[in-house]
This record gives sequence, C-alpha cells and structure tokens, in this order.
Amino acid sequence: MTDAKTDTAPAGSTATNALPLFYKKPEALNPLRHGSLGLTARADFSFARTAHAIPVVASEMPAAMRSYPIVFIGVAKAPVIITGLRQDQNLFVGADGKWAEPHYIPAYVRRYPFILADESKATGRLTLCIDRASERVVEQMPSSKDSDEIAPFFDGNEPAEASKQALAFCSQFQTDFNATRAMIDKIDAHGLFAPRQSKVTLEGGETLNLTDFQVIDEPAFNKLSDEAFLDLRKSGALALLYCHLASSNSWTSLVFQASLRRAG
Repeated sequence: MTDAKTDTAPAGSTATNALPLFYKKPEALNPLRHGSLGLTARADFSFARTAHAIPVVASEMPAAMRSYPIVFIGVAKAPVIITGLRQDQNLFVGADGKWAEPHYIPAYVRRYPFILADESKATGRLTLCIDRASERVVEQMPSSKDSDEIAPFFDGNEPAEASKQALAFCSQFQTDFNATRAMIDKIDAHGLFAPRQSKVTLEGGETLNLTDFQVIDEPAFNKLSDEAFLDLRKSGALALLYCHLASSNSWTSLVFQASLRRAG
C-alpha cells in the first residue's frame, strides 16, 4: 500500500492586498461616468471559483454553519467560511458558474460587484462603488433585444432602482460587519482564540492539511467565569461563538463536495 499523499494549504491568505477579494477595478458610481452603464441579471458565480475562504458576518452564520466550517484568519481574526480544501479552489462553484444547491450563498458574494468604500480617505463617509471589471457591468444598448434584462444604474442624474437596492444591501452588510468586528474584539479580549490546523482524508486516501487559521478554544470557553460569560452574552457574541463551534461538523460537507468534484 502506498502512502497517502499529503497537501498543505492555508485556510486563508494573510497577505496584505490593495483590493478586497473579487474586486479588481472599483469605481465610485457617478451619473456622468456611469450613466450609460447597467447591470445584467446574475448569470453565474464564476468570479468566486478560486475563493477557498470567504468573509462572513455574524448575522448569516446560523445559515452558513450548515454548509461550511467557520474559522478565523489573520491578525484581525476575521471570520470566514471555508469553501475549499485546496488553495484557489471553491468546491461549491461548478464549471457552469452555478453555486451548489442547497448550500447558502454568503452575503459577501451576493454583494458583488457593488461595495462601499471611503473615497475621500479622510471623512470616513462611504460611497457606493461598482467593480468596473465585472462582466455584469455593461453598456446599455437601447436597440438591443436584451436591453430589458439590463438594470440601469441611473435614471438621468438620479440613482435607479438597481443602485438603490445595492446601496441598501451594502449598507446593511457594513452594519453587520461592524457589529461582527465588535464581537470578535470582545471574544479576543477574553483570550478565547487558539491556532489550529485541520486534517481531512479524501476518498482514495489523499490527506489534506489546512493551516494558518484560528478557532475558539472550547475548553477555555467552558472555563469562563460567570462574569465573563455574561459580558459575552451582553455583547451578542455568544451566538457567533456557538455557530462557529457547531460549524465544525461541516468539514464533512467539504469532503463530500470534494468527492463530487473528483467523481465529476
């Protein structure tokens, strides 16, 4: 019997990137610059095909934990869902660009190609931006039979419905992100994070090691004083903690998706 092959991959990149995941050419939406542009209907999620770790916020963890392990990466201990066992491979996005059903699609993915950004770099005011590199951002062609399938960004100088809905979605995501960040800081203050790695064995005996991520130290959590536990409860962080712990059962979901990919 031959030895099982072992592959090691980081759970998430800790490198500092100039742009957020997925975004290549974000631009602040402006009627003068983007008045002729619109958004095509969601065709596929091919842009997420190489994302093996995707940011997640606390409010969506109850849904996400059923399909994906939730871990924490980087100095900021940012919560992410693990969507692949290898670097640059999302097991939940098929060759056709469809997200595997019935698995939850994270808000970070559904938000794309929109994003809020601080354009001033000083005021802290957030501006709705669009990734100009997205294939969904196209020129409106009034004479085209497909024009009805393109949602314009602007109606004259005013934001059209697509932009209004995107602003509402991105604003809510930002609010949830900030709330999640506060919860992470509270958990970290109680010293509950611990480095961890995970080993999974695929059909055929191949062994994969995921490294460079952190989890909640469950023994330390169970030893918290009543005062510390109450502090976490008041901060709203308990739900995040329990969702993360429960999501450990979803490593089997990744292995199953990997077996489907191999079979396909």
